[in-house]
Amino acid sequence: MTGSTIPDAPAATAPVDVEALSDWMDAQGLPGGTVTLSPLSGGTQNIMLIVDRGGRRYVLRRGPRHLRPGSNAAMAREMRLLSALGGTDVAHPRFVAGTTDTDVLGATFYLMEPVDGFNAADGLPAGYAATAAGRAAMGFALIDALAGLGAVDHRAIGLEDFGKPEGFLERQVPRWLAEYERYAANPTYPGGTFGDLDRVAGWLDEHRPSDFRPGLLHGDYHVANVLYDHHTPKVAAIVDWEMATIGDPLLDLGVLLAIWPDDPRRPDLYESALGRAGDLPGRDAIVERYAERSDRDLSALDWYTVMAAFKLGIILEGTYARACDGKAPREVGDRLHRYAVGLFDRARQIIAGA
Repeated sequence: MTGSTIPDAPAATAPVDVEALSDWMDAQGLPGGTVTLSPLSGGTQNIMLIVDRGGRRYVLRRGPRHLRPGSNAAMAREMRLLSALGGTDVAHPRFVAGTTDTDVLGATFYLMEPVDGFNAADGLPAGYAATAAGRAAMGFALIDALAGLGAVDHRAIGLEDFGKPEGFLERQVPRWLAEYERYAANPTYPGGTFGDLDRVAGWLDEHRPSDFRPGLLHGDYHVANVLYDHHTPKVAAIVDWEMATIGDPLLDLGVLLAIWPDDPRRPDLYESALGRAGDLPGRDAIVERYAERSDRDLSALDWYTVMAAFKLGIILEGTYARACDGKAPREVGDRLHRYAVGLFDRARQIIAGA
């Protein structure tokens, strides 16, 4: 499995007590043996490690070395979600075991099964990805997997209380403004990125859809957060469920549209390997594909796209602020800062043309 997150440090110095992990695995009844750890590459936020023991391989996931407020709660939610998805057709890593007992490794963590897939944000090792038709199929597969996720009956899989859909859209702008204000108050953060933050927030409040049909959403759905099958252009697993909730699934489509390239010959805003290779379907084509697989009302997609750019820009800028404070790698912070600026530029373009 090629993960979409990286440790803050090599496995040898990652915040994982191997002896404590081994004892805990014994208590879960997992096959015994010597534990060996190795890192996963890609991504920016949480720690993921490959765990080998007793002839079996697992992926361990926990919050970053410097835990953010809510990191442990987010991992606990991921555990519950992955367990619930086990009975669905949604492509996801299979949950093995986990714990909220922070005395074990100093943070909530869980183990999941590896996925035989690759992250198309990092590289394109599959033969089909070498062709324009193959890359176009990968773009459509991304939409197909998303439409399938949005079709899940969350009540039927025991997630009726996984989120608070009432007032979900109304909460979005104040929630992310509060997040921005939280880190912007840190004196190490230089600020100045979003000078028209209030104008974008005002447009979102003024044009907010009046209603939606609640469903399960990933919260950060894009190329870097899926793994593709090595042999056919389909999504092998959706990963990084930290922001999943019950709300309006069209916000996931908004995320894709906020990041999607303006031209099939140009990279996406996150500069993924797939986007840089080109030949992804155009925006109209992916919206049409989603419409073929979903009966949701797509008339307000500009709003969802601006909302996604607003939200993601603030989230990514938060990592930049953490990097300015020495709590995340500076090169990662600078890269995400560039993406945040690009997202807000896209929001402004949409607002100007609305």
